[in-house]
Amino acid sequence: MTSKISRSVNLDKVSENKPVRRRRRADADRSRTAILAAAIVLLDEQPDASLERIAEAAHVTRQTVYAHFSSRDVLLNAALDELTAETLEAIDALDLDQGPALGNVLRLIDLAWRTFERHPLLLHLPHAGTHNPPQLGSRDERHDPVADRLERLIRRGQRAGEITRDLPAHWLVTTLIALGHAAGESVAAARLTTRTANKTLNTTITRLLQPS
Repeated sequence: MTSKISRSVNLDKVSENKPVRRRRRADADRSRTAILAAAIVLLDEQPDASLERIAEAAHVTRQTVYAHFSSRDVLLNAALDELTAETLEAIDALDLDQGPALGNVLRLIDLAWRTFERHPLLLHLPHAGTHNPPQLGSRDERHDPVADRLERLIRRGQRAGEITRDLPAHWLVTTLIALGHAAGESVAAARLTTRTANKTLNTTITRLLQPS
C-alpha cells in the first residue's frame, strides 16, 4: 500500500512539473529567438559588434547569450543559417520551375541582391570580427541549396534552348557563384554600389548564359 501511495505521489509531482518544464522551454526559445534577431540587426549595422552589445540589444544578460551560443562565432553562424533559411524560402516562393529559365536566373540573382541590401552583414563577413569568418570566396555548405536550385534551372533552360549548351550546367553554376562573390567583394570594398553591382552582374550573367 505504501509503495502504491509513493508511486502516486511521484506521478503527481511529474505531472505538476510538466507545465513548468514547458514554460522554461518556451522562455528559452523566446530568448534564443530574441538574441538571433538582435544579432542580425546589430551585425548588419556594426559587423564587429561584441556579444555584450548583442546581449544588451536583445534585453538579456551576457550569461543568457552564452547559454545558447558558446562563442561569438557560433552565434554568427546561427545568424547566417537563419538568413540562409529566409533566403531559400523567398527563392522557393519565386516558383522558378515556371516561365523562361534565363529570366528566372536573373530574378533569383535580383532577390539575392535585395537580401544583401537588407542584410549588409552578408557582404562584410571577413570584417565581422570572428576568428574563422566564412570567406566570400570559399566553399560554404550554405551555398549548396541555392546551387542545386540554380543547376536545376539552368538544365531546364539548356533543354529548352534558352541557355547555352556550350558549357556544362555545373560549371555555369560555379561561375555564377564566383561572379556573385566578386560583385560582393567589390561592394564591400566600396568599389561598386549595391545597385551598380546588381546591374553589372545581370549584364555579365545574361551574356554568359545566352546561346551563341
